[in-house]
Amino acid sequence: MSAVGASAVGATSAVRPRRRDPMRSERIIEACLDVIVAEGVDGLSHRKVAAAADVPLGSMTYHFAGRDALLMAAFEKFARRASERLDAAMARAASPEEARAAIERHVLGGVLIDDREVVLMTELYALAARDERYKAVTHAWMARSRAALERHFDPATARILDALIEGLALHRLLDDGSGEGADVARAIALLSAD
Repeated sequence: MSAVGASAVGATSAVRPRRRDPMRSERIIEACLDVIVAEGVDGLSHRKVAAAADVPLGSMTYHFAGRDALLMAAFEKFARRASERLDAAMARAASPEEARAAIERHVLGGVLIDDREVVLMTELYALAARDERYKAVTHAWMARSRAALERHFDPATARILDALIEGLALHRLLDDGSGEGADVARAIALLSAD
């Protein structure tokens, strides 16, 4: 074998096999959401997300063309998950009374499960207030939520209940006495009275 052939073989054997990681983009999206909660959208960088997802920095641009593409994918996933939970709750309710009880349970800890999700919601809303692309994400989220509520309520009531759900979730995060069960049940009953 010639010296050139030997060096080519040595170079080939030094190349590491490519690691198969079919869930990498999902892990990156979840890590992106974690970084947003910890540092806000302004604190987000590919480097921070790569470290949180435990992926090579170079793979970030393989999966997401840039920061905006990553943010969009993360917020779309977050909004879809939140609206799917409300849809499932409304699908299980057999009557408006059961729907009201389901809304109450979700306001107190289901639609936006915890403070982390309320922080994500506010970060998304702040982006949507200034950028039409993110406003489209919030509009799609609202449309899905309202469609779920319309299983049991007329469109105008569904719109008001949707706003109440998100508003009470935000108040629960920021106001130490807001969002108590009796107050939530009363508000839902008042807004959805037949």
